Formats: sequence, C-alpha cells, structure tokens
Amino acid sequence: MLEKLSLDGKSIVITGGGTGLGREMSLAMARAGADLAIASRRTGPIEEVADRVRELGRNAITVSTDVTDSSQVDSLIELSLAEFGKIDVLINNAGIVRGQGAIPLWDITDEDWHLGMDTNITGSLYCSRAVSRHMVDRGRGKIINVSSGFGLRGGRDNFMYTCAKGAVLQLTRTLATSLGRYGITSTCIVPGFIPTEGTREDRMNLPAGRFIPLGRVGDPPEIGAVAVFLASDASDYMNGEMIHVDGGALAGGYAPTGYAPEIELVS
Repeated sequence: MLEKLSLDGKSIVITGGGTGLGREMSLAMARAGADLAIASRRTGPIEEVADRVRELGRNAITVSTDVTDSSQVDSLIELSLAEFGKIDVLINNAGIVRGQGAIPLWDITDEDWHLGMDTNITGSLYCSRAVSRHMVDRGRGKIINVSSGFGLRGGRDNFMYTCAKGAVLQLTRTLATSLGRYGITSTCIVPGFIPTEGTREDRMNLPAGRFIPLGRVGDPPEIGAVAVFLASDASDYMNGEMIHVDGGALAGGYAPTGYAPEIELVS
C-alpha cells in the first residue's frame, strides 16, 4: 500500500505553489518523490519553495504565470513538458481571497467580478485545457482542483469567491465525466477554515474552532497529505470526488453566516 502512495518518477505542475496551501502541497509532494513545476505570478515565493524541493533531492522549475492569461498558461505547460518530458498531475490551486469578500452587491465593479472569477475559475479551465491533449495522448493523467467550503454555501457580501469556488466543483465534475474515458481522473480538494498568510485569523471576530466539530481550525500541512494521496496511484479509481478537509464543518450543518442581528435584540 505504501508503494502506491509514492510519487517517485511523477512530474507535477502546481499553480499558486509559492505560498499558503500551495506551498505545503508542493513540499509534501516533493517529500513523496515528485518533481515539480511551480507556478505563481510572484517569483520570490516560488523560488524559495523550489530551493526547498531541491534540498529534498527532487527536481524543480519555477515559471512566473498569471493563470488569467491563457498564453502564459500555455507557456507553463510547454516549459514543463520540455523539462520533464511528461506531466502526470496538474494541481489547479491558484486563487485569490483578499479583496474578494464583504463587498455589497451594488459596490461590485466589473473589474472586481472579472478578477475574482478569472483567477479562481477561468485559470483552472485554462490550465486543464492546456494539459488535456498531452494527457489524452498518454492515456493517463490526474487533474486536482482546489475549491473551498464556501463553494458549497453562501457567504454574506461574498459574491466572487463563493461563485467561483462553486464553479470549481462543477468544473471538476465536468472534467471527470468528459476526460475519464481517456484515462484522466479529476478530483477536488475542498478545504475548510485553514488560516494562511492569505486569510485572516478570524473572519467574523469569533473563535472559529468553536464551530468546527473537531474543535479547531486546520493546519496547512494537513492539505499536503491529501494532495499526495490524490496525486498517487492509490487514488486511481477516484474520479469526480470532492474531498472535504474541514474538521467536519460542513457535516455539522449550521455555522455562523453573518446573519446575526447587528443590533442587540431587547425583549
């Protein structure tokens, strides 16, 4: 069984791989034996992660990529193929949280909407499209998308992020039903509240762990192990699945939504 979890010999492309959950997934997959093409708009963070990957004895390249630009995405895939000769796994992790929540509907600009949607969903489509022909020709491959618990529930004044992350779930299902016949599987990681440098410690000025059945928020390295499993041969018969990593938050049903009265009720 442990052999099935090994990523030795696998070449993996990950977007948004320099910070937060992407960084932890990159390092976990390197520890499991994978070579990595790490993409992000900012070069500094991905260079740092690539150095860590090389220290672990694996090969790594960095490609500055804006996933909202299809030509840059095509270049990412081409450079990765030139370096590794093949792409076994694509992880669509690039996304944006900051500045994409708590905006009243009437204040949302066209630019706000397109930035949130293009970064969180269109980029995943571009990357999947760019790698699909290569994977089809090989008769195998894995696409792993990263959504959010907010893709399964509404968020007060949070339009771009929730709509885009919900669309990531639908993209996963459609990829699964469209590409499965070619030997390509598509799955989706659905993280719960896992604080990183890109998210606030406490979204609603409440101790978030109180509302999670496990009694705590998540730790970024906990996503890494899930990514290794989904990238490995151990998950070969998983296709279209949504893997919730949220301490039971969605299973618990009701959670704070921001709809509590802003003025204390007086009996």
